[in-house]
Amino acid sequence: MASEFQRRKVAAVFEAMDADGSGYLEESDFETLTERWVGIREWQPGSAEYERMRAIMMGWWSAVTTLSDAGQDGKVSLDELMTVVDQLPAMDDAVYATADAMFDAIDQNGDDRIALAEHKQVVYAWKGSADGIEDAFEKLDLDGDGQLSRTEFRDLWADFWRGDDPKSPSQWVFGRY
Repeated sequence: MASEFQRRKVAAVFEAMDADGSGYLEESDFETLTERWVGIREWQPGSAEYERMRAIMMGWWSAVTTLSDAGQDGKVSLDELMTVVDQLPAMDDAVYATADAMFDAIDQNGDDRIALAEHKQVVYAWKGSADGIEDAFEKLDLDGDGQLSRTEFRDLWADFWRGDDPKSPSQWVFGRY
């Protein structure tokens, strides 16, 4: 069972993804999130980048509904999403595959590193604001080189979704919440 801290941090991400403020995640919310992502990158519908991002986002929608939509109504509540979070400690492959997909989406210039400017874009795409991301990025950049490697990001991503330590740097993956 997820702790209150885990619920709070997942609730912040949930709220950011709930584009229409309905209190549920629906397919249209993932469509909106996809449009936010491609909008910051100015990818055009039909381009390889656009289609790849769309496949990633809509794949997440499919996974979320498969794992958590208890009522099979196409609406996922925070409580239903928390059932997925409870399963994540036993889902290494899925957690790391998601981290890799996110890394690839964030690494705009393909240099296999995430710089502050790239991370700022992704936080904006998720939350509609990148307020405070400079401070958050410093907490994520454990070796202080100004970038996140794939390994660093994978570990931070996995710990954000599965971890329960409010002092862990991973709690800053989505910026301040």
